[in-house]
Amino acid sequence: MALWPIFLAVFLAELGDKTQLATLVFASDTQVSKMGVFLAASGALVLSTLIAVLAGSQLSHYISPRALKIMAGIGFIVIGTWVLWSARI
Repeated sequence: MALWPIFLAVFLAELGDKTQLATLVFASDTQVSKMGVFLAASGALVLSTLIAVLAGSQLSHYISPRALKIMAGIGFIVIGTWVLWSARI
């Protein structure tokens, strides 16, 4: 399996999300090391990705990849609906 589609999907999903915006806010603080922000944010993303990979590999023993994709899709729809609903005027 080519890694490029995984990289691209995750990269595009991360653009403008809350994690990136929080990192931007931390980096804007003149009292904080930019390299420190980069290292801390990178470490957090690597750790959360490791947890996702380990959980996904274990879940795949009990739930089919198709079912996991359907559940993830439903989760995205629910979160998107909630975000849109909370943004109403």
